[in-house]
Amino acid sequence: MAKVSVVAKLTAAPGKRDAVVDALKDVVAGTEQEPGTLVYALNVEKDGDVIWFFELYADEEALALHGKSEAMKAAGPKLAGNLAAAPEIIQLTPVVGKGLPL
Repeated sequence: MAKVSVVAKLTAAPGKRDAVVDALKDVVAGTEQEPGTLVYALNVEKDGDVIWFFELYADEEALALHGKSEAMKAAGPKLAGNLAAAPEIIQLTPVVGKGLPL
């Protein structure tokens, strides 16, 4: 079964980046209970309101389970009104990479 990677871009509403990051930290913590979530890294741009995720999953099932997790469900209300646009999600198939459990 092929591993699955995701790159996600979230743009916070002006002045709301810290609120978005705080809400997403709970999602990151929740991934500790997801054995199929191999990498889940939250990144912020140096300047601006854009937050990026790099995610790596054992397979499609692990990605689906993450999407239905309690942490993801709880994040929705915390993010409401704090995002400038809908998240952009790109699903990929990883091929090679240093430091990644491929």
